[in-house]
Amino acid sequence: MAYACGMADILPDRLSLDPRSPWHDAALLERGVGIRFNGSERTNVEEYCISEGWIRVVVGKSLDRRGNPMTMKLKGTVEPYLQDA
Repeated sequence: MAYACGMADILPDRLSLDPRSPWHDAALLERGVGIRFNGSERTNVEEYCISEGWIRVVVGKSLDRRGNPMTMKLKGTVEPYLQDA
């Protein structure tokens, strides 16, 4: 499920901060996307998927072998929202 341009209320089912990801959307991220996970605000989310019910968060300062931050997948209720709305 993708969002339609110009519709401020609809966010994509999946979104990533990583520019190499096929789910990265720089224009949308510039507007500011907030995440409510299981009812609480999360500020360290790297990627989310609404339909599968998970977020990927950075774990500490550890890096993987490619120099990317280590992440962990958490399952629960994902509620993205636009911060400029």
